[in-house]
Amino acid sequence: MRAIVFNQFGGPDVLHEADTEVPQPGPGQVRVRVKAAGLNALDGKIRSGSMATVRPTTFPAIPGGEFAGVVEALGEGVSEVQVGDEVLGWSDTGSYAEYALATSVAPKPADLDWQSAAALPVAGETAERVLTLLGVAAGETVLMHGASGAVGTLAIQLAAARGARVIATAGLANQDYLTSLGATATVYGTGLVERVRALAPDGVDAVFDLAGKGALKDSITLRGGTERIVTIADFGARQLGVTFSQGSPQRSAVRLAGLAQDAASGKLVTTVTAYPLGQAATAQQLSDAGHVRGKLVLTVS
Repeated sequence: MRAIVFNQFGGPDVLHEADTEVPQPGPGQVRVRVKAAGLNALDGKIRSGSMATVRPTTFPAIPGGEFAGVVEALGEGVSEVQVGDEVLGWSDTGSYAEYALATSVAPKPADLDWQSAAALPVAGETAERVLTLLGVAAGETVLMHGASGAVGTLAIQLAAARGARVIATAGLANQDYLTSLGATATVYGTGLVERVRALAPDGVDAVFDLAGKGALKDSITLRGGTERIVTIADFGARQLGVTFSQGSPQRSAVRLAGLAQDAASGKLVTTVTAYPLGQAATAQQLSDAGHVRGKLVLTVS
């Protein structure tokens, strides 16, 4: 099969196309013919080697943790899905490829396109996990740093669905985008504490840091301590006493199916920029640079 692989740590240029063996599903797994693969910031961190101590990599490696596609083969004990089902889910083997194995998948609604479906598994799980960790509830104000990406796009809407008000930061080019999602938008950088206090005179109840670009100290100032601050991007969090949240092995196919239905009906908005599989290096370079609006997705013909 055709796949994007890397044989050593480095920049996006280490990614290249290769012919690899079609994976065979084990017990509890399905093999999916991938139609679209989601691209995440974590993919670039793994490729660079910066995650090597916590995410060991065996070369050659295929990047990618999520996909949308068609079930092609079933492993022993699988009964929830059938060959030919259209699904989305989390990849066990890397998703930048024509085929991927998966243990947890959800049905793809007919009205949801492949690219939008591939944008949901990782971002949806991350957004819901952190909002739950923060205990976000109706009537509260949540500050989100760097919220114009894939996770932020969903997190703003999911927090609003809980009845919370969201103040979200991004660069100047994404202010209108944040507003369109239902957030009160402001820019990050110098003067952030004063800007947020002007927007929320009664204070913020929780902080979700998606940027990892030095906003935690300001967050502690705004919260008056480290309670109810969670980051998914700042590796210096523990030194400040702030919770760092990584991906959870408790992935819910049932909840993913609900998010997919909401996206198909228009209740949940996704924003996708797609590249062909062969341009994975270009897409990861954009991801590494930050400031991506919504989700980057690779299409597999």
